[in-house]
Amino acid sequence: MSSGADAREAAPRVAIVGSGAWGTTLALIVARNEPVTLLSHSAETATLLAETRRNERRLPGVVLPPRVQVSADPATLASAADLVMLAVPSAYLRSTVERVARSMPASADVLSVAKGLENETLLRMTEVIADASAGVGAAIAPERIAALSGPNLAQEIARGLPASAVIASSDPALGDRIVARLSRREFRLYTNPDVLGVELCGALKNIIAIAAGAADGLGFGDNGKAGLMTRGLAEMTRLGIAAGANPLTFAGLAGIGDVIATCGSGLSRNHRLGEELAKGRSWREIEASLPGVAEGAYTVNAALALAARHSVEMPIAQEVHNALFEGKSVQRCLVDLLARESKDELADFQAWADQIRETARRG
Repeated sequence: MSSGADAREAAPRVAIVGSGAWGTTLALIVARNEPVTLLSHSAETATLLAETRRNERRLPGVVLPPRVQVSADPATLASAADLVMLAVPSAYLRSTVERVARSMPASADVLSVAKGLENETLLRMTEVIADASAGVGAAIAPERIAALSGPNLAQEIARGLPASAVIASSDPALGDRIVARLSRREFRLYTNPDVLGVELCGALKNIIAIAAGAADGLGFGDNGKAGLMTRGLAEMTRLGIAAGANPLTFAGLAGIGDVIATCGSGLSRNHRLGEELAKGRSWREIEASLPGVAEGAYTVNAALALAARHSVEMPIAQEVHNALFEGKSVQRCLVDLLARESKDELADFQAWADQIRETARRG
């Protein structure tokens, strides 16, 4: 006969929607303390994961522990009464929410771990969740939705290497609950009330990582890449300030932290995309060969549209777009960036300082 503890183990109260590399890694983190449901999009994938206990396509070499229960049935979310995490690529988030929202408990905390902007609407991922769920009559209020971002390369975290991330939420209690649930000694979590800034950081840094990968592919050297990363962070911050984000968020884990990891690691799919572009391959050729989704390619057009809305210049993002979709060579893109007119590095500083003061004034 099962003990009471065993019975509780059989009913996970945390669910992760999306069985890609990041979703699987989060399942491993949760499973260290409690059972978790990993919801896959297809029954075929769910069966394979459940039977082999491996996700070799997305996270090779990692074994799923017994506490990870795999399913493809959204109805299993009904028992995940505490926390539902959405870990699907940004391009599929809306359709996924429309598919699962009616099965999610009305009291559950919701955590978005996707990084991107929706092309048609320019909405951030937490906004997509709120909008899509309302559209199917299962509205998830924005204050119930938090966002996770930071320098989080899934393969390293799955191996137990140390990492940090930030949980952004408008409700401090929600952020604290999620930190208490997910934080581990090797996975340190911080909170931030600036959901807008954290989500913009997560979306925009992927674009800069494509440029950094291209610079590496062309042998520009560490000095050249460091300059590219720094100016990329500057244009990310410009857009963030114009949209109303706290400039200091861009100096934190979701900003500079994630820029460093994504632009510098061979594990980054966006960095790899840039390297492949530097070889003269087209986006159409590269897309199918990547081991997962390079979110920057699906975000850059929305980022440029958002920048135009706020009258913000993003030259690096524009050249990434040109290389991906206009047939412009990576060499020409980077040469044109180097040829841009010099400017005062601190030209935007006063706007940053004013925004920081305004953020502090609002409390």
